[in-house]
Amino acid sequence: MADKVQNPVKVHAERPRARRYPFVASVELVDLHSDLRVQERVTDLSLYGCGVTAKQPLAAGIKLRIRISSKGSTSSALGKVAYATAGGDMGIVFTRIERNDQMILEKWIGELRDR
Repeated sequence: MADKVQNPVKVHAERPRARRYPFVASVELVDLHSDLRVQERVTDLSLYGCGVTAKQPLAAGIKLRIRISSKGSTSSALGKVAYATAGGDMGIVFTRIERNDQMILEKWIGELRDR
């Protein structure tokens, strides 16, 4: 019986779609199903989502209305909880953002990039 050599499977870590920048701002999250509203803190920001520290994180998959406020500007989006940890960290992915809100987000990212 001949020995068969199996090809090793290459495992690649999933990479974020865009660079995340440390960013501190207040955020209001509204659960679209229950209308539960929570005020939390953004910890990082990208063009496609943000990190949030929460006292009681929401479960992964919950759909949200997101309102981030920083330096007198506010950007709103629809999104969902991508992940949540027992330690209170949540990853939020933006699923829909209007053009004006996208422009505010891009302005914030531009300022972070220039630092």
